[in-house]
Amino acid sequence: MEKNDKIKCAFENVDIKSGAGPVYQKLCNAIVLLIESKKLAEGDRLPPHRDIAQFVGVNVSTVTRAIKLLQQRGHVESRVGSGSFIRPPRPRSPRSGVVETEGVCDLSVNRPATDAYLHILERILPTLPLHSHFRMIQDYHLPEGDERVRRAFAHWLAPALGHEDPNRLVVVNGCQHGMSCIVETIAQPGDVILTDQITFHGFISLCAAKAIRLKSVETDQAGMVPEAFREACIHNRPKAVFLMPNNHNPTTVTLSARRRKALADIAREHGVYIIEDDVCGPLMDNPPPTIAATHPDITFYVTSLSKCIAAGTRLGVVSAPPSQVAALAGMLRLNCWSTNSLMNFIAATMIEQGSMDEIIATERAELRSRNKILNEFLPPSQTPREPTSPFAWIELPEPWRCSTFVKSAEQAGVCVLTGEAFSFSQTPLHAVRININAARSGEDLRKALVILQTLAQTGYRKALMGV
Repeated sequence: MEKNDKIKCAFENVDIKSGAGPVYQKLCNAIVLLIESKKLAEGDRLPPHRDIAQFVGVNVSTVTRAIKLLQQRGHVESRVGSGSFIRPPRPRSPRSGVVETEGVCDLSVNRPATDAYLHILERILPTLPLHSHFRMIQDYHLPEGDERVRRAFAHWLAPALGHEDPNRLVVVNGCQHGMSCIVETIAQPGDVILTDQITFHGFISLCAAKAIRLKSVETDQAGMVPEAFREACIHNRPKAVFLMPNNHNPTTVTLSARRRKALADIAREHGVYIIEDDVCGPLMDNPPPTIAATHPDITFYVTSLSKCIAAGTRLGVVSAPPSQVAALAGMLRLNCWSTNSLMNFIAATMIEQGSMDEIIATERAELRSRNKILNEFLPPSQTPREPTSPFAWIELPEPWRCSTFVKSAEQAGVCVLTGEAFSFSQTPLHAVRININAARSGEDLRKALVILQTLAQTGYRKALMGV
């Protein structure tokens, strides 16, 4: 097929009938999609305005406005007497993170692997002022969140929660903020909360800051041991237990349905609330039913967009026991009054348009690809994990010690997170977490893994000698 015929065919398949907003903006967004899907390539000459109008079924003035908008966004350049051409893609700004030094691969930060969110945001931002709810971004809203936003989140989380009741949700500024509000709602300084022997460092810091006594419960390869949990409940009279049943951070363990039920039944028996952190759940293909779905009256379920959409969104949601929703919303009101209206509006719009699921599908695909690279160095048989896990937990071979390995890896150009961050006991923990989603590309990840593998196998003597 001739190039001109391919371009003509691409335009004839453009659909601008669905969706809200002016026709010229929808046409502009449709052409951007043709560029992103490679149906229009750099240097391609667009058909004359009247031809595009005929292909799509609009008037010529609409096409002219759409092309002008494409020029403003940097997708098209027009040359007098020659026509309009697809421009080279604009260079993307560098990834944000702890370390952005040339030659250094930072695998210490847990963040989405792709720029899919930016692509979607670029597409929908121009349409936001046309939305019927646009005026909401300038006003205060209920502490639990705007009703439209909670309805959108309730629909999005229905497969995980088993309900679509927006009145059981409270919108928060990310998982960490959600956990903080939960802890302040149900516990006082000096109270006990139980968790795994190795657990999320953010929750350790949170409890320390609020003078909550965090106590560990014995775990095995399948997660928290039910009988050990029962004994801990009897001896400590805890207010809650903190669990990450899906792709535990950092160990990557996913609790079986049987283990979840056993732990939840014990929690109910002893009057213990469950704080279920499901920040990695949206990235999993077929996660087991959440504890919140089977034990909603004792479970605070919290998730966010930070790991599946973009870290900078700072937006999450809590599904609380019905008896605790008002108290949780009241605590949020004292804490920050309400969450960011603009980000709420954007998130609800992405859910309603299907863009949220589109981003997550892109993230899952990239994580599968990166896990295949990781499997070449660290087979799943050694460290079981989900095919879409964003990180891996690596126990260091003897005689490596955590601090020495982390320092040596950084000197070799790779940043990893010390395992000691995930422990609150005095027992040494010689392991590291590597975030495969944090590498700039699969190629960078492979280079970093070669460095880490070489260091783990042969680098101890050199590190000891300071070479």
